[in-house]
Amino acid sequence: MTKNMATTQIQTVNTGADKAKLAAASAVVVAALVAFYLLDKQGPLVQWVALILGLAVAVALFFISETGRQLAAFGQDAWREVKKVVWPARKEAVQITAYVFGFVLVMALFLWLTDKTLEWLLYDLILGWKK
Repeated sequence: MTKNMATTQIQTVNTGADKAKLAAASAVVVAALVAFYLLDKQGPLVQWVALILGLAVAVALFFISETGRQLAAFGQDAWREVKKVVWPARKEAVQITAYVFGFVLVMALFLWLTDKTLEWLLYDLILGWKK
């Protein structure tokens, strides 16, 4: 019986190198934002290129850390589960949607009638406040 590496529970210890990767990724994000604002005299193209390149480097640093690998494994497992979902046919989806709209309409009517009945009971009969 083979186990998928992503679904196996593995206890890992965050190493100093792993923490350094995450700190570097955070620093690169900050540097990219600072560069974006400092390069305003160079024009918007240079600003956006610097920002996008900085964020791409930060994402790459994040995904080579253990936390990034765990996030990628989680995403792969989630995508695998989404592929297993059996989606309803068009006719079934339309029917279910119609049932939901019908139920909402009936409930709205019921709540409106309940509100008006309580209003009439409290204000007109009990308190005697005529409108």
